[in-house]
Amino acid sequence: MPPLADIYNKQYLMAAGPTPIPPRVSQVMAEPITYHRAPAFVATYARVLENLKAVFQTSNDILCFASSGSGGMESAVANLLGPGDPAIVVSCGKFGERWIELCQAYGAEVIAIEYEWGERADPAEIDNVLAEVGGPPKAVFVTHSETSTGVVNDIKTINEVVLKHNSITVVDAVSAIGAIDLPQDEWGVDVVVAGSQKALMCPPGLGFASVSERALRMAEGQEGRRYYFDWSRTAKGQRQSPPNSAFTPAVTIFNALDVALSLILEEGLEQVFARHAILARAARAGIAGLGLSRFGADDPNANTVTVAELPDSIDGTAVPKLMRDRYGVTIAGGQSHLKGKIARLAHCGYYGAFDITVQLTALELALRDLGWEVSPAGSGAGAAQRVFAECGAPQPA
Repeated sequence: MPPLADIYNKQYLMAAGPTPIPPRVSQVMAEPITYHRAPAFVATYARVLENLKAVFQTSNDILCFASSGSGGMESAVANLLGPGDPAIVVSCGKFGERWIELCQAYGAEVIAIEYEWGERADPAEIDNVLAEVGGPPKAVFVTHSETSTGVVNDIKTINEVVLKHNSITVVDAVSAIGAIDLPQDEWGVDVVVAGSQKALMCPPGLGFASVSERALRMAEGQEGRRYYFDWSRTAKGQRQSPPNSAFTPAVTIFNALDVALSLILEEGLEQVFARHAILARAARAGIAGLGLSRFGADDPNANTVTVAELPDSIDGTAVPKLMRDRYGVTIAGGQSHLKGKIARLAHCGYYGAFDITVQLTALELALRDLGWEVSPAGSGAGAAQRVFAECGAPQPA
């Protein structure tokens, strides 16, 4: 008899991006397309821009682009750097490497502070490098939640170091916004970029850049090599009353984001962060229950992705494939040199308690199929359930 997943095509998307989306978000995308200059959409556009500020915890303009989160990242590089400009990039994973590649693509002189994948960035080392540069670089680029490894960097302390050296911090918060606390204004972070497809519970297609007035002024003094991603052009449109878009926005995804943001604010940011913390705690317990080690630094704030080291005795590259094809559960494996060595269990965005137990159960079954025995059966899911019994079994709003 074929697996039930083959008969019914029952699938569970449990990656860290794109992530699952709430039914109410899916439903609004089935409505007829609206004209982006019509009053109905303009009202939606204005509401989304305002609600984004609440989620980013800022009074800044949240500049919006039809792109993935990488478009938000590129907008920062395009507006702040030119050929020969010095830039410091802090890298501890795949998306830190993306900062390096973007800065190099724009001709910047990159000073890379690189860590082993799975390690957190050291603010003291960043401080030392900044002191040795001989003049403040225009910007320091860093990743908040490194989804390739599960590492979460200490943005508050890193930003304090950067400000001391009269530079600005540019944070990739693509998987962090809406999952991990990042009070931009309170911490004084100049630029935070993100995307729609992770904890904001929408499909891919929108990139964001929350930009301080200081960073906007810096961008205005930077000679062009940009057009669509020009911050000044986008800010000028969004600051009109009512707000206007410089280019045709992704109207369907804006309608989806309107619903998703209302769900986040209805749940409450503190409750959202608390839910992610409990889900991550349960996932960590489940990994230990399966007899596996977690990859990377031990960090109670690493609440978007929990990463398990796979046993050397099995074919680790087969784990995500088995989970998807035999059990209908899609997770992400390792990237680059970690391919086949880790499994990444996601819990950012529209995730609840039973999503964790489903992932752990499918992981256990795949490991068993590859010859790794877990005894007693259900140890991973059982360990997660004990966390939920103690802390509650949170569900998204």
